[in-house]
Order: sequence, then structure tokens, then C-alpha cells
Amino acid sequence: MRHFGQIAPDVRKRLFHQEPCTFTADSPARLLSTALGATLYSPATRPRLAEDVLKQAARGVVSMVLCLEDSIDDAEVPAGEENLVRQLDDLAKRSDVDVPLLFVRVRTPEQIPDLVRRLGPAVRLLSGFVLPKFTEERGMPFLEALAAAEAATGHRLFAMPVLESPDLLYRESRVQTLEGIFRAVDKYRDRVLALRLGVTDFCSSYGLRRGPDMTAYDVQIVASVIADVVNMLARADGTGFTVTGPVWEYFRVQERMFKPQLRQSPFLEVQAVELRSKLIEHAMDGLLREISLDRANGLLGKTCIHPSHVLPVHALSVVSHEEFSDAQDILRPERGGGGVLRSAYTNKMNEVKPHRAWAERTLLRAEVFGVANEDIGFVELLAAGLSD
Repeated sequence: MRHFGQIAPDVRKRLFHQEPCTFTADSPARLLSTALGATLYSPATRPRLAEDVLKQAARGVVSMVLCLEDSIDDAEVPAGEENLVRQLDDLAKRSDVDVPLLFVRVRTPEQIPDLVRRLGPAVRLLSGFVLPKFTEERGMPFLEALAAAEAATGHRLFAMPVLESPDLLYRESRVQTLEGIFRAVDKYRDRVLALRLGVTDFCSSYGLRRGPDMTAYDVQIVASVIADVVNMLARADGTGFTVTGPVWEYFRVQERMFKPQLRQSPFLEVQAVELRSKLIEHAMDGLLREISLDRANGLLGKTCIHPSHVLPVHALSVVSHEEFSDAQDILRPERGGGGVLRSAYTNKMNEVKPHRAWAERTLLRAEVFGVANEDIGFVELLAAGLSD
């Protein structure tokens, strides 16, 4: 699989100075944690789950979570498990398909070995499990169950803990909770692919819900948690983990809302198209701002609950030609001693030692998401993906 693999090769060549690399579920963890991109969640109860997975993969999704937790009713769990096992078994029998990185979001540690046993050979389709409401005390049994399941099958399984516990939100318990989380994930460092933020749960503790024109960073109590999570769990000194951006809850405006207007007259048709364009732009504005703020605050990738969010996340993850040029200059072997140099774009100074960690992360992102040509920006990348 590869990012923007759904786009025709000749179009990719026009868009990219350096095309995204190909990778598989067996690629190194460091590459995969960067490659997660927009991780699309889907309830495990969907009757056409296997076909949904293939359809989203064809549209450019490279990571999905099949959810047995908050997205389904408590009473639906047994049926959801049964459906999940049956649908993955059907997928495993098809040799002609490529699937994205697949994870299952479970409710209890006991579900991990049970699902692995029931899946049998189809477990090869799984990249791992998403662990809800993760703290040291609650999370260790999940990690132990995952390690045992991996040992029993010989198949590599990753964990993606979700940081969403009220103990993480409350000021009086936050630091202690973060220290415990670090101890747990550090012990199983080789198995932890990324840490995911459950901002919706944070908001629910205070009866809050951000509107479509507000990002998670505009809700100060949430922004303070994100800052502390990055501070303690995402450092660039070799001790940190990839932390992914929070979910965006709002969908793009649907075209069917305007179809009655389109049948009235050519004049109204123009009005309707213009109105739709403006509303879509407004609906996406909050998402685009939040994606940009995610990266500015040290987060990579994003939890997504709607397919329309995937392409914007990926388009804004592509490294610009200017970023690539700066990162390459900073990491040139002859710059190992430090110093300051003017950028090739002659619009900034690159300070070698302070910017080194940024440059290393940028080149890894460039490998996975590609580098845009000089004259290519977000709009061109988005348009190319929408037209395919």
C-alpha cells in the first residue's frame, strides 16, 4: 500500500517531487506509526464490513479500526464479534485483495485472546488492537493479553492505547496518570505503535462539545491535556511515542441537500452550486485548521469517523518542497557541527542543532506521504484525490 496510491501514476508524477513510498503491514514500526495517517473508524457490526474495508482501501485509506467499543450498543457486542470474525474470515479467503492496516477496538483484555482464537488463520489480516480508556492500572492487562496472543500465534500485533480517562483530564491526577501511562507503554515499547487521544471523552467530563468552527485547541481544558500528553509522552529524545490527533465530529455538506434547487432554473442552479461551495468550505475550515494545529503541536495522523475527512488529513500531511529543502540542508553531513544557514528559499534561517529533530521527522513524513512539487499545494492534492 501507499498514500495516494488511488491516484493514477501520471498524476502522481505531476504532483510529487518525491512520491510516497510503498509499505506493508510487516514494515518497521517507526515507518508504520508515521504512515497511519487518517485512521478511519467503523462499527464492527456493519453487515457489509468486508466490502466496506475494500471500498475505503480503494479510496486511499491505509488504516482502519473496527470498533467493538463505544460505537456500538452494549447489547450488540456478541453480534459484533461474530460479524467481525465472519467478515475477516471472508476477506482472508480472497487472495486478490489488499487490505489496509486493520485494528480492532476491544472493550476488555479477555476479548483479545478470544478474538485471536476465533479468527484462526485470518488473524494475519490484523495489525493489532486499540485499547480504550488507557491508564497504567487498566492498560497493563490489555498489553499482557496482546503480548500473549502474539506469542501464541507468531503474528506481530501492535497496541494503540487511547488516552481518554478522566484521571488524565483532572488537574490533580494528571501528572501521576501520565507517569503511569509512560511506565506501561515503555515496558511494551516494541508493541506500542501509537497513542491516540480521546478528546470526545475529555469534553464529556465537563458537558462540552466544540462546534464546527472551533478546534480542540480552542477548548482550553482540552488543549491543556494535549500539551501535557505531548510534553510527557511525545518527546523527540528517543523516549517519546507517536501521538495521533483527535477526532473531528462534523461531516461535509452533502450534495443531495441542494438537488431540489438544481431542478428549478439555470439561474438558481448557479446559486445552488455557489452556496454549496461556500458551505463545504465552511464545513471543512475547522477540520483543516485542526489538522494544521495538530502538527504544530506535535501530533501526527488523526482519528476519523467519516470517509470525507481522510483526504484532507493526507493532503495536509504531504511535505512541501520548501520543508523538504530545509530538512535536507539541516541534515547534510557537513552540518554535523551545527551552525546557522540561510534557507534555499532565502526566507528564513535554519539553525542546525535546534532544528535537527524537526528535520528528521520531516524526512520520515516525506518518505511516507511524499514531497509536493514546487508549484503544488494542498488544493491541487485535494482536487486530484477527489477527482479519482
